[in-house]
Amino acid sequence: MKANPDRFAGGCHAGDSSERRRLPATVGLTLACVILSSGRAWGQSTGPPTASAETTKERVERLTAAMAQAQAQIDANQRVLIELQKQLAELQKQMVPEGDPPETTATSPSAAAALADAVAASKTESKDEIRERLAIDESQIATHEQTKVETESKYPLKVSGMVLFNGFVNTRMVDVPASPAYVLPASGSTGFSMRQTVLGIDARGPHVFGAASQADVRVDFFASSAESNYTAAGLLRLRTAHARLRWRDTEAFVELDRTILAPNSPSSLVAVAQPELAWAGNLWAWNPQVGVSHDFGLSERSRIRTQVALIDAMDPQFPGVTSVTAAGSPTLAELSRWPGLEGRIAFLGGDNGLGPEIGFGGYYSPHRTDEDLRFDAWAGTVDLRLPVARHFEITGNAYRGQGLGGLGAGGYVDYVYPAYAWGEVANGLNDVGGWAQLKARATQRIEANAGFGIDNPFAGQIKTSAPPEGSTRYAGLARNRSFYSNVIYSPSTYLLLSLEYRKIWTNYALGPTYPGDVIGIGAGYRF
Repeated sequence: MKANPDRFAGGCHAGDSSERRRLPATVGLTLACVILSSGRAWGQSTGPPTASAETTKERVERLTAAMAQAQAQIDANQRVLIELQKQLAELQKQMVPEGDPPETTATSPSAAAALADAVAASKTESKDEIRERLAIDESQIATHEQTKVETESKYPLKVSGMVLFNGFVNTRMVDVPASPAYVLPASGSTGFSMRQTVLGIDARGPHVFGAASQADVRVDFFASSAESNYTAAGLLRLRTAHARLRWRDTEAFVELDRTILAPNSPSSLVAVAQPELAWAGNLWAWNPQVGVSHDFGLSERSRIRTQVALIDAMDPQFPGVTSVTAAGSPTLAELSRWPGLEGRIAFLGGDNGLGPEIGFGGYYSPHRTDEDLRFDAWAGTVDLRLPVARHFEITGNAYRGQGLGGLGAGGYVDYVYPAYAWGEVANGLNDVGGWAQLKARATQRIEANAGFGIDNPFAGQIKTSAPPEGSTRYAGLARNRSFYSNVIYSPSTYLLLSLEYRKIWTNYALGPTYPGDVIGIGAGYRF
């Protein structure tokens, strides 16, 4: 008896009517029907011809009908899947707080039953996650409301700073007891200070000419008329200020900061008002500058940075002299009517400023004295930052030049009068110096630093300009050296603790060397 192919196709269709809601079984049965129908047709087409065999046309029509039925079943299953997805979305919308039963729908009870177990299993976990996320959001909103600072421009403004407590023990008299730079021939001092506390404001503004605009300012409470070379009478002192336009590889800036010739700075929590190694090889003095910087990419991890700027070098202050330049009076650089010029070119490797960096710089600034005597200030510099292995880093800076009092070198002196030509010639004081530091990071929370610096004005030039005995003219600071070692510990993100020892040797041109020991502690809270 010959089998009828239509019987298999019809059987598949009838089976689907009773299992319509069972998607995986229906799809499998449909595929089986297609295979069986195709196999039957193939067997009949390849078997030996008989008298009762159907024609080729009839077999093609039968196969076509079977394929049409299979396609119709697939379409129906697709509609069932879409309906299930809709019902799932409705169930998610109808979920209510814990303890209240979810609302049910009249449609697709089998789909709701299939989802019930999954919903019940994930209900508690989902609600816990939602509660936790809401708690975090509420905390962030409360913090935002507490720290929000409204500005007239409506652009973001951030207030930051560090409350800094210092304790100090000086075995000899120094220029600034809380943050010394050189030694004087007298007895020492012991005390506490919080005047090195720093406040800062950081602002972000609109995009201008395709560049992001930024600005910041830092102040402290170290102003004093006795240190007027880098402070002002009163209490609050402007430390640094910056305004920048930043493109991808270019930056235009105006700033009050250390010269671009000396981008690195020693690490210390004790010496903040006068940075570590000030007047001992560190060109730290803050001066007004305006300039531009551009990076040339060499590869994905290396680039060349070029910087050029105009600088208005401030006048230095002689040790022990309250004021050299009266308030509002022009500086020696301003009397020349020409701004100073500085430039630097550096190689940078690594990512995010964490790789090696070496730079070379130059500085030139004409000066004129009140007596209309002219001299030039100039310098050549080299700076280095070199990571060593994983936990160590070497940084430093060196210079050679003259008339560098305004940059924080030269023993507080820009120029001297030769003894043979008093009042007729002003010579820029020649100077050489620099510093180096080794940093060791034991962990992310603790680091140790050790460094040495020297500022060495030419003693021979000072001596030849020395006045006769009894003169009130400045005798000259011929050499100032300093060694320091400290440990900085951060038990939390915002708390800093430090212990530091420093040794200072100060040489005067017409006197002996005066050594002094400085022991300092620091405790800072950043905000």
